[in-house]
Amino acid sequence: MPRRSPWTCVLWDVDGTIVDASDGILRRLTVALEHFGKRPPTRAELVHWIGPPMYESFQVNVGMTPDEASEAVAFYRAMGKADGYTTGARLFDGIADLIRDVAAAGIPQATASSKPEVQVVALMDHFDLSSSLTAIVGATPDEKTLSAKSDIVAEALRRLQSAGVDTSRPVLIGDRHHDVEGGADQGVPVIFVRWGFSWPHEADGAQAAVDDAAQLRRLLLFEDSDG
Repeated sequence: MPRRSPWTCVLWDVDGTIVDASDGILRRLTVALEHFGKRPPTRAELVHWIGPPMYESFQVNVGMTPDEASEAVAFYRAMGKADGYTTGARLFDGIADLIRDVAAAGIPQATASSKPEVQVVALMDHFDLSSSLTAIVGATPDEKTLSAKSDIVAEALRRLQSAGVDTSRPVLIGDRHHDVEGGADQGVPVIFVRWGFSWPHEADGAQAAVDDAAQLRRLLLFEDSDG
């Protein structure tokens, strides 16, 4: 039976929504922060780091100046490049199949991630998801020129529109309040996933919240009884 969607396109956050890269992030943060004389986070404190741009997080979480944060980002990203951007990353259960099924139903999709775009491309290629995506959108390498979630969402919509996609009923899937706020800025409703790195209140303002891929599937796809 054919599948349809209430949405004309789907935007995906990456970290905490599609991919769990927390092991590598924690290890690289520990090395980077110790290098700059700062206390590294515990695993429980990763909630403060995964989601926002790293340039912002180095300032907010450990009090770095903008110049220090730029230096820390460069150091951190150099480690990621040396490690390989996909090292230690894994997919959250059921998400890859859902992305492929949404694509098979003819619904265009794009990433809308605050990770540097080169990393997002590497991850989507690694997990064989690139062919299911019309656009792969992430932050600029400096994580300053293009990094705010609102701007990322706007860029994802722009690239979809350039590809001829109907963006009249978009939806963003994400796991942080930055996703909810960034979507709201662009008039894009958000489905909040609870399996990422977030506090419960961060779902406030989302159109819906889900606990697993099966619940998310029911909000993205339905069987077309007329098909």
